[in-house]
Amino acid sequence: MNLLAAPWHEGGPGPWILLFPLVWTAGVIGVVTVLRRTVWRGRGGPWARPFPPRSDEQSPVAVLGRRFAGGEIDEDEYWRRLSVLDERFGGAR
Repeated sequence: MNLLAAPWHEGGPGPWILLFPLVWTAGVIGVVTVLRRTVWRGRGGPWARPFPPRSDEQSPVAVLGRRFAGGEIDEDEYWRRLSVLDERFGGAR
């Protein structure tokens, strides 16, 4: 008789073996949660393709400023269109 083995064990792993998948699941969920809250925040996660940054030369406000500077539109037209852009894009300046 083995004195170190518990009588309910009978040589098998016992019901505690079901605890291992729960521990692994909790660990994976914990790592993903930490990464989402720190490293991946604002980038859409590891599967998101990074978008190239929008050039300031192509922004609607920059185009409007160039048209005003070039004399294509007058000051009243510039301010009117700029206010529309601010309403639509939420302060695109």
